[in-house]
Order: sequence, then structure tokens, then C-alpha cells
Amino acid sequence: MHAAGVLDDGVLDRLTPERFEAVFRSKVTSAFLLDELTREHDLSVFALFSSASSAVGNPGQANYAAANAVLDALAEARTAQGLPATSIAWGAWGGGGMAGGDRADEAAARAGVGAMDPQLACDALWQLVREAEPTAVVADVQPERFVRGFGAARPSALLRELPGYQELLAAAEAAEESRAAADGALRDELAALPQARRLETVLDLIRTRAAHVLGHPGKDAVGAERSFRDLGVDSLGAIELRNQLNAATGLTLTATLVFDHPTPAALAEHVLQQLTPDEAHEPADAEEAEIRSLLSSVPLAQLREIGVLEPLLQLAGRDINRPEPEDEPGESFDEMALDDLVRAALDGQSDQSDIDNQ
Repeated sequence: MHAAGVLDDGVLDRLTPERFEAVFRSKVTSAFLLDELTREHDLSVFALFSSASSAVGNPGQANYAAANAVLDALAEARTAQGLPATSIAWGAWGGGGMAGGDRADEAAARAGVGAMDPQLACDALWQLVREAEPTAVVADVQPERFVRGFGAARPSALLRELPGYQELLAAAEAAEESRAAADGALRDELAALPQARRLETVLDLIRTRAAHVLGHPGKDAVGAERSFRDLGVDSLGAIELRNQLNAATGLTLTATLVFDHPTPAALAEHVLQQLTPDEAHEPADAEEAEIRSLLSSVPLAQLREIGVLEPLLQLAGRDINRPEPEDEPGESFDEMALDDLVRAALDGQSDQSDIDNQ
């Protein structure tokens, strides 16, 4: 039984020969050695743990998919020579392993692949090694999610013969074609906002989607001026974020998006320019962005302790002494999103400046 494997994922143009070699050494070289060293033995089972990536592909795993495809070919060759062989292209197993980890689990779930119960997977292994077919795919696939992939419809050789698959694919393709409606809706929303709020709206969208890709519960974990690299967005995460933004905006953004615009704030300016190309956009105030970023890193309790919180609320026009109606309980300081608080204060300051200038 050959179950060795390592991962070294990356987008295709970053997968060097050395990165292929590391993956192939554990998968392919060891499988060939096992084949060579057991040919004189009277085996009843020669089982190879392949991966579903060899059958359907997986973003960022070109080297791993190719290595596992060699295992499938080895099983075919041994069977043709009258030797026992079964190569099983597994989906993700539950209970840890190479596909373990919250981000990996969430990415697989969004792609329509669930984690299999290990006992059921072992039952499938026991059944398959006793059958004549040299290759098989065993995975927990949700076809309606799988055909959408990472935000786009993708035909699948694995599923195309299943009943109802063509209908699912047609529905996914129709949904993809309707992205233009999302584009129009977002453009209409931006058009209805004051120009000063448009960049903020796009920035909120980008922070929210980036948080989703990174597995954070909300956008507060994604600072506007922090680089995507520091936030933990790798090359695969960059592609997923690009796909999500394409779906949300109706734009066709490049795969190098987060590298060309390395912070959420810089990316928001670029996306807004793409959405409203006919309007002039003033560059973001660097000092204001820095202040917002600094304030977002300070706990509310500390702002209250040093006496900054109440002046901010007063500047924003909030009466901190006015009791809230019983049937409409007010929002406590601790429950307020800090970026909303800062925004209110800064907006209040801008309003006061306008009054003073009149």
C-alpha cells in the first residue's frame, strides 16, 4: 500500500522544476520502487493512494495532479501485465491529514467537495481493491456546488455522465452570464452615493471578500492599509479573491490583482476606477487612511480609558448622555464597530468644517 505524498501548491508560472521534483519524489519515485521491489512477490493487493486532483484538477496543484496521474497510469500498466493494482483518486478525508486545516476545509467546501468519513473511506478501499478496475475516484462531491467551482462554471469530465449534470452546468453558466446584472447593480449603488462614500463602499466589499478567503469571521481582521501578503493572502488566495470580486462587480480583473495593488485601499481605488471609468477620482487621503488604520488597531476600552472615545462620539453628533428608548435599545460602545465609529467622527468633522466655511 502506497500512501506517501507531499504538497507544494502554487500557481502554474511559479511551479519551478524543483517544486515538481519534491512532489514527484514522494509520489512517483516511491511508487515505481514499490512496483519494482514487489514484482516477484505473490501479491493480492497493490494499492496506490492517488488524488481526485488527477481526475478533475484543482487550482494551484498542477504538480500534485500530474504526480497522481502517474500513479493512475502505473495501475493501468500493471493491470495490463496481469499484476494486481488499484489506484484510488481520493477526495478529502475527514479527521486531519493533507487536506486538513480550516482554510483547506473551507476552500474545498466552497468548491463542492466535502470531507469524507474515514470509516466509510476505508470501507470503499476494502471494496475497490477486490475489484478488477485499476482506477477509481472516491470523493464526497456536491454536484450543484462543484460545477460552480471557484466562482465560475466549469465542465467536469468526472461528472458529465451523471444524471442531471448537464442541467446543473447550464444553470451555472446562466448564473455566470448574469454577472453583468451584478455589475449594473453595484454601479447604480455607487452612483446613488456621494462621491466621498464610493471608495469606502468598494473598500468594504474588498475587505469583506478578503476576510472570507482568509477564513476570518468579518472584515475587521483585514486592515485597509495592510498588505495582502502580510494578511496571509498567497497566490491561490489571490486567485480566489479575484474570482469573488469578479462575481461581485461584473468586472474581468487580472489574476495578479493583489500583487499589482498590494493593499485593500489601493485595490479599492483600482476597482472603483474600473467601475466608474468616466469619473475623475481623487486619490485617497494618505493621512486619513493612516489615522483610520491606527485607530482600528486600538481596543475601544483603551480609547475610553485615555478619554478619546467620548470626544469622538460627540464630534460625530452622538449624545452620549441621552438615554435610549426602552423599545429601541441603543448600541453600546463595546458593540460598535470601530471603523463605523471613526467614520462617524470623521464625517462629523467634515460636516462641521462645511458649516464653519459657510
